Amino acid sequence: MRRRDFITLLGGATAWPLTGRAQQQMPVIGMLGGGAPESFTSALAGFSQGLQEGGIFEGRNAAIEARWARGEYGRLPELASDLVARRPAVIVTQTLPAALAAKAATTKIPIVFVIGEDPVEVGLVQTLNRPGGNVTGLSNFMNLLAAKRLEVLSETVPNANALALLVNPNNPNADPDTKNLQAAAQALGRRIEVLRAASEGELETAFAAIMEQRLGALFVNIDSFFAAHADQIVALAARVRVPASYPLHHFVTAGGLMSYDANFTEAFRRAAIYVGRILKGEKPADLPVMQPTRFQLTINLRPDT
Repeated sequence: MRRRDFITLLGGATAWPLTGRAQQQMPVIGMLGGGAPESFTSALAGFSQGLQEGGIFEGRNAAIEARWARGEYGRLPELASDLVARRPAVIVTQTLPAALAAKAATTKIPIVFVIGEDPVEVGLVQTLNRPGGNVTGLSNFMNLLAAKRLEVLSETVPNANALALLVNPNNPNADPDTKNLQAAAQALGRRIEVLRAASEGELETAFAAIMEQRLGALFVNIDSFFAAHADQIVALAARVRVPASYPLHHFVTAGGLMSYDANFTEAFRRAAIYVGRILKGEKPADLPVMQPTRFQLTINLRPDT
C-alpha cells in the first residue's frame, strides 16, 4: 500500500447515539477521493458541517477513514478494496473514477457519491428518483455545463483561431466530454484541438503545443488530477499567455481567468446529510440522487492569464 491520507473532521460538543449501534462500537465513515484533500478544503468543510447538522461528530460517535488517489486513478481499485476491508458503515466518494471503483468493490456497503456526470448514463444508478442497489448521492452535472462554459470562453476571446481542450485520458469522462465539446464547438463555428495530459510532464508538453500551434484559448475539462495541479496549470497558462476557462473555482483563486461550476461546499454538505440518514437506517436505494440548485460563474479581474 502506498501513502495513505487521512482527514479529521472537527469534533463537536455533544454526542448522538446512532441507531442500532452502541457508542462504544463507533461506526466508520469511509471516504474515497480521486483527487487530493488540499484541492477540496472548502468541500471537506462543507462535509463536516453536514455531518454535524445530523448530530455526527468525528471522534465522539463516528470515525473517518479517507483514501486519496491524488489523480492517480490506477490506485483507486486498491484503495477501494482496502477501505471496504475496514468495514465502514458508509463510503463517500469524490469524482466519477472513485465512485466506479467503490461500486466495483462492494455491493453491500452504502455508497454516497459526489460527481459531475450523469449517474444514470455512467451506470452508477438505475434512475435519479429510485437509484436502486447500494449507491446514491449528488451529481453536479458538470458535463452539462461544459457547452455553456465553452460558449462563454468563445465570447471572451472572439478572435481566437482555435481553442485547446485539455483532458485527462485516464478519466472516464475524457471521451464523452470530448465528443460533446467538439459538437458544441462546431455549433459555435469554432475549431477545437484536443490535448491530453495525465502527468506533470504531459502538462508541460500540452502547453508547449498550445504555444506552437498558436491556439487562442484553453478549455480545461473537469478532472481531479488537474484540480490537484491547479497552480501548475495556471502558471503554464500564464507562461504561454493563453486565456483559459477552468472547471472549478479554486483555479481562479490560484490566478486563473474564469470558472463555471456548482457549489462543491454545498454539494458535500448535502452528501453528509445523506450519510447521516443512512446511518440512521435509511437505504441508498430509497434516497433520490440530488442535483444542485445554482451554479456560479467566477471571473478574475486581475488574472495571471
